[in-house]
Amino acid sequence: MHCFVSGKKRIVGQSMCFSKGNLRLSSRVSEKFQGNPLIPGLPDDVAKLCLALVPRANFPSMGSVCRKWRFFMQSKEFITVRKLAGVLEEWLYVLTMDIDGKESHWEVMDSSGHKLSCLPSMPGPTKSGFGVAVLNGKLLVVAGYSVIDGARVASSDVYQYDSCLNSWSKLSELNVARQDFACAEVNGLIYVAGGHGIDGESLSSAEVYDPQTSKWTLIESLRRPRWGCFACGFDGKLYVMGGRSNFTIGNSKFVDVYDPECGSWRESKNGLTMVTAHAVMGEKLFCIQWKNQRKMLVFKPEEDSWEAVALPLSGSSRAGFQLGKLGGKLLLFPSQEETSFSTLLYDPKADPGSEWKTSDIKPSGSCLCSVSIAA
Repeated sequence: MHCFVSGKKRIVGQSMCFSKGNLRLSSRVSEKFQGNPLIPGLPDDVAKLCLALVPRANFPSMGSVCRKWRFFMQSKEFITVRKLAGVLEEWLYVLTMDIDGKESHWEVMDSSGHKLSCLPSMPGPTKSGFGVAVLNGKLLVVAGYSVIDGARVASSDVYQYDSCLNSWSKLSELNVARQDFACAEVNGLIYVAGGHGIDGESLSSAEVYDPQTSKWTLIESLRRPRWGCFACGFDGKLYVMGGRSNFTIGNSKFVDVYDPECGSWRESKNGLTMVTAHAVMGEKLFCIQWKNQRKMLVFKPEEDSWEAVALPLSGSSRAGFQLGKLGGKLLLFPSQEETSFSTLLYDPKADPGSEWKTSDIKPSGSCLCSVSIAA
């Protein structure tokens, strides 16, 4: 549960590379502004590359120049062109809680851990129990609950933060209001499953968001109601694990796997219980369980197996942690209560015995959750 957040020569060369490789990208940008060039005097392919080469820190200013530029920057094509040009910049977005535990905010750090800014406050009421996902360079905060007259009320609201324009907008609402549910991106779509509903009832329903249609669509329900769970995507499939179920005594060890091609769920019993933190990096899932926080468990979906990685910790075995990722490395953020710990960095490609190092990345408060966004 979370509480509530170059030179001219290079340009020409890159443009020739795109043309020769037949990498011209069709988009709504060209259709919407047909006959109205992005930059007067330049072909749109060259103009798009020129805009894509601008450093990320200048995106908000660039987006305020005109509607044509802003529309292009909001498109998936903008991220695609930057990726093809090799100029994507990965930033870390951390939702932090102040020392009094009363207010939270999103702060942004670059790949070196330098704090860049704080995000504008998200519209709508303060929420908890929401889902977080990244889609096409944008941060989505999905559903959750607000406290109204002392009672938890589940929400169906979905808000999107555009990291290029530094602004929030509201997306289409879920079909079913929910809190404490599983949420993940798979193949360019956002899936949610389970949770608790508006009257506190446990849910088995699931739905998917397609950014092309801007709509949520109900899909086949889970085989059992499930809440407090989390989700991740591997090999085009949605994995839901952790949390509790009406048909399980205590916490559930079942893994529900949804295949979008078949439109159906299958079940595995090789999951974990009481997961307090998780992160997906590459084709592996990293988890920390409440019962033993001196080790990290790594799931390999192709083998349906887990392996343990020792954490270089001393002192309390009940310290709270959150996981993040940046630059192909895993970040282990300590809770604010455990002031003796620094942020740790895990490099899975390092030589044995040297995978862990201390990191200079340090949020201003306790870390509630984090995501990395490349744009």
